[in-house]
Amino acid sequence: MAQVYNYFSNYINSDDLAEIGYSEIVSLKIRRASRTVELGVLSDKLLDYATIESCQHSIAEKMELNKAEIKVHYDKSLFDTSQIEKILSPIRAKNQVVNGFFDGAEAELEDDTLTICLKKGGKEILESEKIASLISSLIYEEFELDYDVSFLEVQSFDIEKAVREAVKEKEEIKQKEKEEKEQNVSHELLGDTPLYADTRKVIFGKKIRELPKPIIDVNPDDGYITVWGDILKSEARDTKRGDSKIFSFDISDYTSSITVKMFDRANIIDPVIKAIEQGGTVIITGGYQYDKFSNEYVLRPNAIERVKRAEKTDNAPEKRVELHLHTSLSEMDGITAPKKLVARAAKWGHKAIAVTDHGVVQALPEAYAAAKANGIKLILGMEGYLVDDELYPDFMNMKLKEFRRHHIILLVKEDTSMDESIPKEERKYGRKNLYEMISHSNVKTFKSRPLIPKSLLAKKRAGILVGSACEQGEIIQAILRGESQEEIERLAEFYDYLEIQPNGNNAFMIRSEKELHENIHSEEDLININKKVIEIADKQNKLVVATGDVHFLDEKDAKFRAIIMASKGFTDADNQAPLYFKTTEEMLKDFEWAGDRAKEFVIDNPNKIADMIQDNIPPIPPGTFQPYLEGADDELTQKCWSMAKELYGDPVPEYVASRLERELDSIISHGYGVLYVIAKRLVEESERNGYLVGSRGSVGSSLAAHFGGISEVNPLAPHYYCKKCKHSEFFLHGEYGSGFDLPKKNCPVCGEPMKRDGHEIPFETFLGFDGDKEPDIDLNFAGEYQSRSHRFTEELFGKEYVFKAGTMATVADKTAYGYVRKYLDERGLSVVTPKAEIDRLTVGCTGIKRTTGQHPGGMVVVPSKYTVEDFTPIQYPSNDEKKGTYTTHFDFKNSLHDTLLKLDELGHDNPTLYKYLEDSTGIPVMDVDLCDPKLYELITSCAPLGVSPEDIDNTTGTLAIPEMGTPLVVGMLMEAKPKTFADLLQISGLSHGTDVWLGNAQELIDNGTCTISNVIGCRDDIMTYLIHKTEKYERETGKESPLSKKDCFKIMEYTRKGKAPKELPPYEEAMKTVGVEQWYIDSCYKIKYMFPKAHAAAYVIAALRIAWYKIYYPVEFYSAFFTVRGGAIDAVAAVQGKEAVKQKMKEIKLKGNEATAKEESQYVVLQIVIEMLARGYEFLPVDLYKSDWRIYKIEDGKIRLPFSAIDGIGENAAQSIAAAAERNPDGFIASDDLANEPGVGKSVVDALRNAGALGDLPESKQISLF
Repeated sequence: MAQVYNYFSNYINSDDLAEIGYSEIVSLKIRRASRTVELGVLSDKLLDYATIESCQHSIAEKMELNKAEIKVHYDKSLFDTSQIEKILSPIRAKNQVVNGFFDGAEAELEDDTLTICLKKGGKEILESEKIASLISSLIYEEFELDYDVSFLEVQSFDIEKAVREAVKEKEEIKQKEKEEKEQNVSHELLGDTPLYADTRKVIFGKKIRELPKPIIDVNPDDGYITVWGDILKSEARDTKRGDSKIFSFDISDYTSSITVKMFDRANIIDPVIKAIEQGGTVIITGGYQYDKFSNEYVLRPNAIERVKRAEKTDNAPEKRVELHLHTSLSEMDGITAPKKLVARAAKWGHKAIAVTDHGVVQALPEAYAAAKANGIKLILGMEGYLVDDELYPDFMNMKLKEFRRHHIILLVKEDTSMDESIPKEERKYGRKNLYEMISHSNVKTFKSRPLIPKSLLAKKRAGILVGSACEQGEIIQAILRGESQEEIERLAEFYDYLEIQPNGNNAFMIRSEKELHENIHSEEDLININKKVIEIADKQNKLVVATGDVHFLDEKDAKFRAIIMASKGFTDADNQAPLYFKTTEEMLKDFEWAGDRAKEFVIDNPNKIADMIQDNIPPIPPGTFQPYLEGADDELTQKCWSMAKELYGDPVPEYVASRLERELDSIISHGYGVLYVIAKRLVEESERNGYLVGSRGSVGSSLAAHFGGISEVNPLAPHYYCKKCKHSEFFLHGEYGSGFDLPKKNCPVCGEPMKRDGHEIPFETFLGFDGDKEPDIDLNFAGEYQSRSHRFTEELFGKEYVFKAGTMATVADKTAYGYVRKYLDERGLSVVTPKAEIDRLTVGCTGIKRTTGQHPGGMVVVPSKYTVEDFTPIQYPSNDEKKGTYTTHFDFKNSLHDTLLKLDELGHDNPTLYKYLEDSTGIPVMDVDLCDPKLYELITSCAPLGVSPEDIDNTTGTLAIPEMGTPLVVGMLMEAKPKTFADLLQISGLSHGTDVWLGNAQELIDNGTCTISNVIGCRDDIMTYLIHKTEKYERETGKESPLSKKDCFKIMEYTRKGKAPKELPPYEEAMKTVGVEQWYIDSCYKIKYMFPKAHAAAYVIAALRIAWYKIYYPVEFYSAFFTVRGGAIDAVAAVQGKEAVKQKMKEIKLKGNEATAKEESQYVVLQIVIEMLARGYEFLPVDLYKSDWRIYKIEDGKIRLPFSAIDGIGENAAQSIAAAAERNPDGFIASDDLANEPGVGKSVVDALRNAGALGDLPESKQISLF
């Protein structure tokens, strides 16, 4: 048997020979003319193609051949799917298009089909290049196995995203190189400014010769000034004539800010706008003048120069690590966003940074993401509030001033709690222990703040480093109290390291008049406290670390913290300690008093602590953790196919079957089957209790959701189907916008009237083009049933695994502006502070965490194999135990969305209306004919109601119809004149989008460019419209469309997110080629946000169902409407009739902008009252013995007003009246009796009497003699 090493050992290097040497030579072809050799070998082990290539090259070179080719063959038994990457190595080497798509690929073999699971995407590209065929041929040639090959994307690949990331990475490298180069350049500062004189570049006017002055020193009578500043914001607008522009921008040197304003011809000002919009720093000289349009002084520039500003750097050869730092999520105390602080540490070359917010860890997800992006280690931490429960065992029943609480630093040292490769008993639980303590402190020992009992920390400190914190910590407080050396040392034993801070942090103690600080008179006293801490640490062999107790990024940011603290009532808010993020040099200077040991405290010891801590501990475990339901995938599959066959027959039509198969494959392969089944069971349980459920969001894009009973929206193309014989007809080329718009038709097979349905909504809008988008299933339950739905969820999974989704409220623009104005007013600075500076201060105070809350319907489910603290601590919303529900500590939307399942079980009026309408009429909502012509007449006319527009002060019949009765939508209806269900979908989309109607579709309809039917209304319409265009193009030309389906999806996504101006231009030519008109493309560019078609369809279906009852069952409709949504009805006017109601409406209208929100709401309700009265239906007055507390009961074709309809009687009082009437079936002798009933009272009785509800009931049982 000839082996390779026998003949070629002299021509192949030793490493390669070890791999291929024992392969049997089965063929040898020599072509002398071309000087080539072809060697066939049978290998007893799989070879990587890199080895073969190396052998080929070596043989050719040493034998002086033009080419050497080795063809490898294997025994069939060597084929192993676990070695798929090695098997595919020849394909990777010979086909550049494969790129990295096979990295980490896995394979599955079933029958004769080899499925390659791609973790880097690329399915579409590989299929277009026919790579599957090449793989099939390769396997046949090498193993003599005949397999069909297919690809399955386990994770999709977005080539455009990859290109963008590559470009971004290249730009970042260039920027880094530029910054490194810049560090070696020596610059000259301009005067006493932080500006580099040698970097000045004129962008407007001539070179500036004057030195800039601080903006704070500018006075109105200065006339001509020169200042410098960072560009904050800018605004450009055209003049009415259109040939000139007004351009204004704000700059700040952080002593104050100023507005710069220019007016000039467009050709002169445009280059300036372009330069300013790039941001950066400028020097400006010009006239300081009063601007009558803005009513303030502005700078009108004569010259502008761009200049570089010196940035703060940490130039120490060895860098420190900050272990005590607060962010903007630290209880209205820290100012700077986590990502900015982390980025600064990374930029300075610090190897790690700890985040230790007060009592919370909500900043950690953002900080961790920033740390990963910046290549720095994040230390998970918190500054907690410690209570010695051995000293104060009953502290929860004591007043706050009766027991001590101390600050403490907790750093997660190690955590492998979720690593299933490690036995449970060997895992580390630092993060989980911290989260369990946070949960405990929030739900069991919260008293003004989340308090951690010392005994609990002693039990849970494994995997955690415990630090002594700031001057509020146990050690320094004991020193200040004058405790004995022995006692202080006993306390110190509890800590892993002790902390000292700069004198500036504690200088407030020198100013303090508290008894605790009576011995602190100078900085020397502060130093002595730190020396005491060091002495104890040395004695106990503990590390001492110097920390900054950072609360904001730069010194200038102290003003923001002063404003926030002033808003909380602190009288010393302006005496801000220097709690900014300091460089290593600054910290070393602060600790000069420590002599040679300063480096130990500032640099060495913090770095040692950082090194003790495990690398890469994420605050939230990576991955998606779905709850488990036995047989969920099978349950969903069976339900969907059963419903498909019930509606469309068996076999299911190919168009329906292929879509359902594609959806189920995507849903199940990505692990979302359980989500669908949970939603299905929730809906079924609600319906068993008599309440229908509505869907919202894009879930209606899913056919599986429709067949599963989750969504009422059918996303298939418009179609007919016969309930009797199952015949169906589909319209697949965009002939109709909705199946409800199809003309009536009898079944051509059996003659039965056919059903009409389908709205053509692509599944991709729900799960993404490649099925890789995290889905949300939002369900609208009846408001009065919602709490029962939440309880049912707890029954499904167990109460200990179900929590409300936490939310976070931050300081909004308007609130921040209020804080700033109040701060300036109290200090008499409002008049002298420029608007630009007020705006800068407002921005600096915006986004700081204010409080926590809960999602109105979001229920988070933790898989039963875990506990909630594996992922997040828990707490009460707004720290309010009275709310009675536990929420996730982390904000779900921004932190946990991709980790845990959230069910959106929202409360809504429509399902409640359905219940009342069905109960009162006996007509099931699902039997309503949504194709009824009168419904579409009602949309733009009052005629179906038998009233005139003058009767009801409204031009349509849509008052009280959900989504259709608001002034905005009524105006749209009258302008657009919708005639079909598809048109109403457009209206719904247009009314919920941003820059879709105003300045866009509205103008296109007004100028006759198009109609409501073909403007862009809903996001999905873009994708389906473009696909129809591409299909038509291919049918008519026989050419392949320049737009793929994925392109159509991407164009939709870019447009709906407002990214069209940046992302759409590369597609514009292809869009025109397939027949897209310019107005359509221009419309895309204007859009900022778009509504999902499925959501619009759900809304419109609900609206038309309710409108049908309004037309055909008016009394029942108004009874249900006022019961569910009545609001501020005027009971007295309603009974008195139309004129009284009109008078009340007139009074409100005359108030104009001075009308209160309650009065504006009442006006809308009164319009509906007028409509009812105009249709000939009446109200009956409130009656003490006949009225319900809230239901508008029907009596002899009239509607009896409830107690809650009376102004001044709230829900609780109304219930109390009803209960009192029930307890006294024989009636009351006098109104005093009623007033004495629980929950009623005199004011309620007076309101009843004023409304005429008490009739001739006397006020008192007392007999008057006179």
